[in-house]
Amino acid sequence: MENNTRSRLSHFKGEQTLPLIDATIGAALDDAAERFGDNIALVVRHQQVRWSYRDLKRQVDKFAAGLWQAGLRPGDRIGIWAPNCVEWTVTQYASAKIGLILVNLNPAYRTAEIKYALVKVGCKALVFAESFKTSRYLDTLRGLIPEIGGCRSGDLHSAEVPDLRLLICTASERHDGVVRFQDVVADGSRAINDGFSWPRGLKSADPINIQYTSGTTGAPKAATLSHHGLLNSAWFTGHICGTSERDAICVPLPLFHIFGMLTGNLLAMLRGAKIVHPGDAFDADAVLDAVEAERCTSLYGTPTMFVSELARLEERARDLSSLRTGIIAGAVVPMELLRRVMAEMNMTGVVNGYGMTETSSAVMVTSPTDTPERRVTTVGRVVPHVEAKIVDPTGSTVQIGEPGEILVRGYSTMLGYWGDPVTTSQTINSEGWLRTGDLGMFDGDGYGRIVGRLKDMVIRGGENISCGEIEEFLMRHPAVESACVVGVPDDKYGEELCACLMLKAGSHTDDRDVREFCKGKISHYKIPRYLRFVDTFPLTTSGKVQKFLLAKSSAQSLGLIKADE
Repeated sequence: MENNTRSRLSHFKGEQTLPLIDATIGAALDDAAERFGDNIALVVRHQQVRWSYRDLKRQVDKFAAGLWQAGLRPGDRIGIWAPNCVEWTVTQYASAKIGLILVNLNPAYRTAEIKYALVKVGCKALVFAESFKTSRYLDTLRGLIPEIGGCRSGDLHSAEVPDLRLLICTASERHDGVVRFQDVVADGSRAINDGFSWPRGLKSADPINIQYTSGTTGAPKAATLSHHGLLNSAWFTGHICGTSERDAICVPLPLFHIFGMLTGNLLAMLRGAKIVHPGDAFDADAVLDAVEAERCTSLYGTPTMFVSELARLEERARDLSSLRTGIIAGAVVPMELLRRVMAEMNMTGVVNGYGMTETSSAVMVTSPTDTPERRVTTVGRVVPHVEAKIVDPTGSTVQIGEPGEILVRGYSTMLGYWGDPVTTSQTINSEGWLRTGDLGMFDGDGYGRIVGRLKDMVIRGGENISCGEIEEFLMRHPAVESACVVGVPDDKYGEELCACLMLKAGSHTDDRDVREFCKGKISHYKIPRYLRFVDTFPLTTSGKVQKFLLAKSSAQSLGLIKADE
């Protein structure tokens, strides 16, 4: 760890001794299959899948060749809209193998959200599950794209989603206008047997992944990431955690999120470890059962997940003696929770950290060799080959111990927001510094702390939720004059959404009506738990809403904090 100046400014670089990886994700998987061929690579318990690295490569190659046979070429965007499943992981690697750009889509998306996401980046193909929980993806797509039933598979022409040509469903049933996942695999298998030629010229700097991230303006932005950023972030996080081919990592996180996709799948692959997906969505009992049955050495999750797991352990003990480490991240980690995870789950080497989608995940990570005190009071030090500093509102670097906005630069910085050069330039300056929008501070040893957010977001159980996006939606309600969404404290999720609504003169509505208005139109996790009807908002002298005051008064009004807090 290197401090850039002698005046003890809050500016640190990660260590530079280990070299960066210069490879594509497809090449890295080929290498892992060569080195760890018979090792178990992937366990998907709810699908009874148990594959070695050689098995995984074989399945990936067949699906990748099938996608090529379907007409997809390097640079084309392919969406994945499904819960955790073996097809998700296969699609992740197969798309990279032939240079497609994988677009991660939240399984909770509803019609308007999936349309926006597909159109924004011009998806040419979509891999999707038929249904999940209350979401029926095929029905949603038929409603959005009525042309599906009247077209041949792979020859879709939609007025609403004009770039989309190919729909691939993971279900075994046949549907008009949709090709089955298994049939693409079969096509690819035949192509390989006939001497399929893999594309040449793919580079590590190429864009390979798009992830939607909420911003202060409300509309989701499409952060575009490279092989280089993703692989190296996974590699160095694994290095810090001491992960090896002897490890088994349980990952109950959603794969559409960078935590699950990168710190889970890619990190395990690069290190030759076994990755275990306990279910299609988080269930505390399924996670604990998986750890016990697969003798997992590492467990990942958000603070909310660990709270639920600890609660289940109180009801029924499990043998967690195989655990030694893990990663807890995605939201602020309470000190008492980290202590309990270490003591009650045998995870003495657990680490936490700080990162974001735009930086290919990790920016700072603690180490198993750090003292427990360091691991419960900081988010660690800057990861290798990455640089971070804390600045004041003028852009000047602050002194050690002073708070300010965190700026980051290095190999892991995103390539930009897809199709949005203006917002990209507002986020990444001419010197390569990316504005995180988060407030933090460094101590003299380079350990960071997160102290707040400039971003207008609520982090609910590790999920970043844009207040602006929900406000814009609520203001479509015919009775709502103005909406302001804030975060209020919650023991389980860290924060919950509270919508404060001002109604139009002479209009009337209630909680039930507003919730019904939201239902089915926005994702369930974006529907505010609390609704307040107010006559006015606290304003600055320039007329801007003082959200910190509104959040405090809301929490007090709801009885979540005391009046004097």
